[in-house]
Amino acid sequence: MCGMCRKDFHQASRPTRRSMLLGAAAAGLVWASIAEGKENKPPPKPENVLSPDGSLKRLMDGNQRYVGGIARRHDFKHEREALVGGQNPYAAILSCADSRIAPEYAFDSGRGDLFVCRVAGNFATEETVASLEYAVAVLGTPLILVLGHDACGAVDATIKSLKDDKPLPGHMPSLVSGLAPSVKAVAGQAGKALDNAIRQNVVDNVGKLKAATPILSAAAEQNKLRVVGGIYRLKDGKVDMVA
Repeated sequence: MCGMCRKDFHQASRPTRRSMLLGAAAAGLVWASIAEGKENKPPPKPENVLSPDGSLKRLMDGNQRYVGGIARRHDFKHEREALVGGQNPYAAILSCADSRIAPEYAFDSGRGDLFVCRVAGNFATEETVASLEYAVAVLGTPLILVLGHDACGAVDATIKSLKDDKPLPGHMPSLVSGLAPSVKAVAGQAGKALDNAIRQNVVDNVGKLKAATPILSAAAEQNKLRVVGGIYRLKDGKVDMVA
């Protein structure tokens, strides 16, 4: 990515003071209505009412159990009954659609625990941003994890498409468009191109979600939301956090 493109990318994703103030006001109205509703209706899963840091700890504790093969036994029957009238997931996940990645398993979670959006390449589209806004503003979810994984086919296909200047068939060029900025940003860096691009894609989408106005940026600014990134390792299922 050229210097001017990088500058434009970061300027476009950086919220202005006015947008942050408007976002805070809009989000405040939503959260006030949520709080009012919660006064009359207890959450279906009280154990899911956590701080952003508490949510991250719970995610990583679940991943540790998953890696060690000591997953908990979940009572899906009674969870279904409890969740008929609503939901309060403690974390939202933006994950790749790869069939080998199953966030609910990877974090040893039950029904109603995770609000999961999946797209090949785990990048934030307009629809996924809107979905995550719903999770944060309406469901009160305090944590978003952008979850990439090693050997990502969508990122690899984007690298090859850009290198060979050969468009992918069907609607797949839209995946290339979404992943291209991250691939170009690490072009020429030392190390494996695929690994570098996978990590950069996670970093870029964490930044994009943190800066997404009006709702997510306001929630992050008010410490009601934490947005983090991680990479799932196919070999052992471990999730390594990305700084």
